[in-house]
Amino acid sequence: MAPGLCEDVYHKCLEREFDLLDIQYESELEIPLIYKDLNINCKVKCDFLVEHAIIVEIKSVEELHKIHKAQTMNYMNLLKVPKSILVNFNVYNLYSEGTETFVSKDFKKLS
Repeated sequence: MAPGLCEDVYHKCLEREFDLLDIQYESELEIPLIYKDLNINCKVKCDFLVEHAIIVEIKSVEELHKIHKAQTMNYMNLLKVPKSILVNFNVYNLYSEGTETFVSKDFKKLS
């Protein structure tokens, strides 16, 4: 799939790939947000939680910004998963230009 399409197209295609590869995932997962012991009723959603261990957040933007990275890391920390991957599909080489991986601070401490 070439760059230049809207994020929803890549989202649906990635769901199909996960299904074909029999990879367990949750799409548009609503993340509970607790603030000072109170569940805040707001919609915070990540694109994918894969195998209960990896957040995959997708974008289709000209360039990734710090806010995209912060969003991805916040989802990872809120769900207490070890890893997250930020993917920008609006590039010509997905492997060298389009991905950034983050590891939770809790899991960085492990040997």
